[in-house]
Amino acid sequence: MIKEKRKQKKYTQEKMSQLLGISLRQYVRIDNEEDLPRRDVLKNLIAELDLTNEEIGAYIRKMSQDQDIV
Repeated sequence: MIKEKRKQKKYTQEKMSQLLGISLRQYVRIDNEEDLPRRDVLKNLIAELDLTNEEIGAYIRKMSQDQDIV
C-alpha cells in the first residue's frame, strides 16, 4: 500500500527517504513492507503520502500481524 501511494505521487524511493530523513535502505524496507517504521517516521510518512486513517490503520494491522507485534 505504501509503495502504491508513493508511485501515485510520482516519488522515487530515494526522494521518500530524503523527505523522511532516513536512509534509502531503511525506506526500501518500509516500501516493501518488511519493517514497520518508527513512530516519528510513520507520522511523516502519513503526511507525505496523504494517507487516510483507514489506510494507515489497515497498514499497521497488516504489519503488526506480519511481524507478530501486539
